[in-house]
Amino acid sequence: MSTIQTKTSTGFQMPVLIYPTSALSPVISQTTIEHHYGKHLQTYVDNLNKLVSGSEYEGLSLREIVEHAPQGPLFNNAGQVLNHALYFEQFTPYPPGNNRPNGTLLSAIHFDFGNFETMKKKMEESAASLFGSGWVWLAQDENGKLNILSCHNGDNPIRHRMAPLYGIDVWEHAYYLDYQNRRAEHVQRLWEIVDWEMVESRMNM
Repeated sequence: MSTIQTKTSTGFQMPVLIYPTSALSPVISQTTIEHHYGKHLQTYVDNLNKLVSGSEYEGLSLREIVEHAPQGPLFNNAGQVLNHALYFEQFTPYPPGNNRPNGTLLSAIHFDFGNFETMKKKMEESAASLFGSGWVWLAQDENGKLNILSCHNGDNPIRHRMAPLYGIDVWEHAYYLDYQNRRAEHVQRLWEIVDWEMVESRMNM
């Protein structure tokens, strides 16, 4: 998870976007990336730096803050910085060369869900049914089992002692400019741009 290490001596920094803002179009438009990454994520980073300054969590890593901070503004902003760093890192420019998992990840999906299509359907159903704002994650627990975890607001699988593998952002700012209220369509299109090698690299092998 390379981009989550976002802290320097001057505070937490924006994670690096590893592709041009237009690279995910037409699945995610350049306008959405510019607003979602450039404005929403920047706001979370700015808020996190203000909230952590002078607190008992100053000096901790982003992951440590998410693991240990109590529910509230600091946790929510730290969680959103972590969530978004993972989110933007998990995509590959459109059209991708291979948008299906393989290897260790595919074997785990088959073992825990039966097949890839069943896992996709379960994640889509979870994303469609999550009330309000939040995230749906493919996550791996401490025993190596894959789970689908619904998280409200800035929550993250790390908080639940799981490794976040692939996250679907169901906050409206992630899709409204491109899909209006059609959350389900947005979620289905995302499969076209997933970087499954990145997702697999997050597994506890």
